[in-house]
Amino acid sequence: MIKFICATVVASVISATAFADVTINGFASINAGATTDSNDRLYGYDNNIELKNESLFAIQLQSDLGDKLSVTGQLLGRGADDFDVDFEWAFLSYELNDQTRISAGRLRTPFFKYSDFLDVGYAYDWIRPPQSVYGLGFANIEGVSVYRTGQLGDLDSSLQFVLGNYDSETEFSGTEIEAQIDSIVGATWELSSGALSGRVAYLVGETSFATAPVQLAPGVTLGGLFGTLEQFGLSALVSDLAIQEDDSSFLGFGLTYDSADWIIVSEFTNIKVDNSFIAEQDSYYLSVGRRFGSLTPYVSYEKDDNAAQTDAYAGYQSTLPAQLFAPVKALVDSQEADNDTWNVGFRYDFHPSAAFKAQFTDQDNQLTGDRRSLISVGIDLVF
Repeated sequence: MIKFICATVVASVISATAFADVTINGFASINAGATTDSNDRLYGYDNNIELKNESLFAIQLQSDLGDKLSVTGQLLGRGADDFDVDFEWAFLSYELNDQTRISAGRLRTPFFKYSDFLDVGYAYDWIRPPQSVYGLGFANIEGVSVYRTGQLGDLDSSLQFVLGNYDSETEFSGTEIEAQIDSIVGATWELSSGALSGRVAYLVGETSFATAPVQLAPGVTLGGLFGTLEQFGLSALVSDLAIQEDDSSFLGFGLTYDSADWIIVSEFTNIKVDNSFIAEQDSYYLSVGRRFGSLTPYVSYEKDDNAAQTDAYAGYQSTLPAQLFAPVKALVDSQEADNDTWNVGFRYDFHPSAAFKAQFTDQDNQLTGDRRSLISVGIDLVF
């Protein structure tokens, strides 16, 4: 049903010019970056200057079909995908009344404050949103959204409910795998007054990752390890490790102060995938910027704290042969992370529709003691 809706939306966008005006907008980012050391890799960059990794180009088409019905499609090409163009968004919207809108199709999942503008670099000051929080791996669902605005005393209120599914490829440990999240249900609520706003988001679903191709060591895959465990009669352990229809949850909080001079933003997220080797992830960031006319310098701090699910193997330590316990423990422990990341940069609005940005990122891995640094520059524009 959802795929049928998406197909209908695409057809509607293409043919809308036959009976309604179409509004066309666009945005683009031209970014370049390189790490400061030949052995470092960060956010897809190494020490060679790379221009495609985070560059993108997008066109958004919207048509008002009359009688409170509209259709929206967004075509986007990413440099990391050789600018192959795909429908990032494709949905129908119906205005139930002045405060309530319902949308159906391919939608942006409202995890974060900047979810709707995740790809629009011009909408925020950083080169990229803080990856400790925003590096989730997927951003869209195929489903239904109900969005309602209103007043709660002196506060502006925005409430959104979502229902849908995700079925696509994602990168896991450097390998492209199939990922599926079914029965996604969630809500976000934002309250604002003047320069201050706060939001909360909570979503749940059933997560399945096809991790069999993931390499654990040269010639050793995760599927091979699970197969060996099955042969030893350890189906229960495989069930505790594999990511198959496991209950998962996302909880997020955000607080923003945005005045004429200052922009202060902070978000915290907690992500869980029960009965799996995926670590419980706690992440947050705090960003402070000061506007001086068209120039906005900023500094931000990010924390990525992933606690390994050691309970998954704790009961097997005395019963598993060492040759099997070692890779199981290594698999679970590999999901642990403890990173401190600092970003220092500036945004310069040199044109009403374009901004130049530069950012220095320094990431400190508290588990290994490794430090990686990245210099990025770019131009974001809207048209």
